Amino acid sequence: RSSPSARSRLPPRRAAIVPVYCIHNIFASFPFRFLSTSLHPSMIRVLYVLFLLGINLEIVKGVGLHRIPEGHIGVYYRGGALLDRITDPGFHWKTPLITKHYAVQVTVQTDKVTQIPCGTSGGTIIAFDRVEVVNQLHRHAAHAIVKNYTVHYDRTWIYHKIHHEINQFCSQHTLQEVYIDTFDRLDEILTETLQRDIDIFAPGLKIIAIRMTKPRIPREILHNYEKIEAEKTALKVAEQRQKLVEKQADTERKKAMIEADKETRVAAIHLNRTLAAKINEQRIAEIENEMKVARVQAEADSELYRSKKEAEANAMRLTPELLHLETVRALANNTKIYFGESIPNIFLDNQLSGVTKLP
Repeated sequence: RSSPSARSRLPPRRAAIVPVYCIHNIFASFPFRFLSTSLHPSMIRVLYVLFLLGINLEIVKGVGLHRIPEGHIGVYYRGGALLDRITDPGFHWKTPLITKHYAVQVTVQTDKVTQIPCGTSGGTIIAFDRVEVVNQLHRHAAHAIVKNYTVHYDRTWIYHKIHHEINQFCSQHTLQEVYIDTFDRLDEILTETLQRDIDIFAPGLKIIAIRMTKPRIPREILHNYEKIEAEKTALKVAEQRQKLVEKQADTERKKAMIEADKETRVAAIHLNRTLAAKINEQRIAEIENEMKVARVQAEADSELYRSKKEAEANAMRLTPELLHLETVRALANNTKIYFGESIPNIFLDNQLSGVTKLP
């Protein structure tokens, strides 16, 4: 066996293995007679292996191996003083016994603050059951904030600060304002107030949002508010009903106007159609009259032209010789001849007949 001085000169990992070896020898020399009579040998070996694993894990943990989870950074204290060292997620090594480590979250987290009593300017005591503050600590500012406010910085700037700001707000406003009028803007007011002070004293901590429930108020006041709300609801129902009736009447009026306008437009269309038909008929009649006049005029012109041409033809055809010939023929064709002195005189052209008028 090595001397104590030799053991002290061993490297850290070797020094960690020596106690395990000693425990192994002690465990192997232990008779375990009470287990040999009640357990199977294989079960005894399993228990032996588990025991050795547990001992080794505790030793490794005690000598300085630790893990920083994802979304966190590691900060270290030695002798109560914060070291400048910061580690990322993963396995890391620290000096055993004298160095402590803490995992500080640098991702978005939600802190829940419950049971926040406050008094309004009128003296009424109310309480907020739950306020949720969504915040994030930036990695570059984590070391300074932890140095100034420890790893429990959220107690100072979130839990205690929310209590303070809500009480400040309640003391400056009435119950009506806190419970009804400004409640919809209370989360924004608290966010701005917290962020303004944090930017001055703890830059790097970001307040993303604040969610809160309606505060609890005394039962008697709550009953009065419920009455008021019921009356407001009834009033709103009546107003909506009135608006509905007015809307229906307006709809009927617009519908009647649309129908009347439709009928007017339809009548105008029919009138325009009838007028167009009449105008077309008038144009057709005028065209027909013009055609008749043109036809009659054409016929008259044709008859006049024919008469003129016949007259010209007769003038050219009825020569004296032809007239004498036709007279002779007419007399020859006459089958009855009358003789006597009392017979009317026959008027003949002297040139044709060469006979003078008889007495």
